[in-house]
Amino acid sequence: MRKLLNDTMIMSRPFFLIIIVIFTFSCVNSQNDHTNEILAHAENQTKLLLEEVVKTSKGKEKIIPRSLTKSGELHLVNSRNWTSGFFPGTLWLLYEMTEDKFWLEQAVLYTKMIEKEKFDRGSHDVGFKIYCSFGNGYRLTGQEDYKNVILQAAKTLIKRYDQKIGAIRSWDHNNDKWDYPVIIDNLMNLELLFAATELSGDSTYYDIAVDHANTTLENHFREDNSSYHVVDFNPETGKVQGKNTHQGYSDESDWARGQAWGLYGNVMIFRETGNKIYLNQAKKIANFLLNHPQLPNDMIPYWDFDVSDLENEPRDVSSAAIMASALYELSCYSNNQKKYKEAADQILKSLHSKYRSPKGQNKGFILQNSTGHKPKNKEIDVPLNYADYYYLEALLRKEKLKKI
Repeated sequence: MRKLLNDTMIMSRPFFLIIIVIFTFSCVNSQNDHTNEILAHAENQTKLLLEEVVKTSKGKEKIIPRSLTKSGELHLVNSRNWTSGFFPGTLWLLYEMTEDKFWLEQAVLYTKMIEKEKFDRGSHDVGFKIYCSFGNGYRLTGQEDYKNVILQAAKTLIKRYDQKIGAIRSWDHNNDKWDYPVIIDNLMNLELLFAATELSGDSTYYDIAVDHANTTLENHFREDNSSYHVVDFNPETGKVQGKNTHQGYSDESDWARGQAWGLYGNVMIFRETGNKIYLNQAKKIANFLLNHPQLPNDMIPYWDFDVSDLENEPRDVSSAAIMASALYELSCYSNNQKKYKEAADQILKSLHSKYRSPKGQNKGFILQNSTGHKPKNKEIDVPLNYADYYYLEALLRKEKLKKI
């Protein structure tokens, strides 16, 4: 979670943000032995991953580790890939948790490698790319150059906004399927816009973020508080003309990572706006997920909640990590703090005990058993860099909650 930029802003924002100040600034040096062991594993694995990147990239453009190939080789991507910000973000989180200058140096290096993405108008993912990397970097260092990158990225992102529809366009591909697709994942990129208003004082970014959030709230969620993956709008009328999936089991199914994005996104939007409509929606989503009859006992979901042949379906660790991080923050805002925190604790416990990469394996990724795109048979039961990122973020939030 990002820091408030100065103490004067505290007085002008809702009282609940005082909790966030404590949550953000709390020291994490009092980690218990179990956390130290988990963190040591994460450090050792990430050092191995850095070595593998150097060996595999060999000066090529593809320099960000994303996953493993079907043959078990390291899958590198270039900065334009939607996942490029997660590995630099992981390095920043390791620096925050350890205060080790080694991680600071690596975070600075890999963050710089993706700076040009501040100009990428090709997708909504400029938020993921820039805020997970430069956002964490600015939060931890206050470096002015990072602030400028964030602001430029926000300027780029809002060029994809259509006032008639009230949302930021997600994708430009598959024009035969959609005219103006908006995906549930897009909520996550709004954090970049909220940050831009706080950094610049320009409310344009905030207003667009809220408009998009409201459009999503109105159109993406079903009566049971699950969400569609893709909602397609008519660019001429601004009306919804289709609701379906791209990565889920079926149009009406509950794609696990999509549900996790919806949970995390609404918690974050409540933090930034103080509007309880988003908090209430986050609680509804959390309750839907935690009470789902097909959520396994270890709380690591299958890639889609509605698949039928569970014994032969892969889990998605990335969804679980996103859920855990969101639930820790949600616990700060709810009278049911214990319920949400205990659920997040259980998810982390399962990730620690059952889904971590064995020491020295998986080319250095921290977690294994994630699912990227099952319908296209891509990234099935493999490590994913965003699973590692949200896992470390959840661990950091867990430790900070101990100080509240």
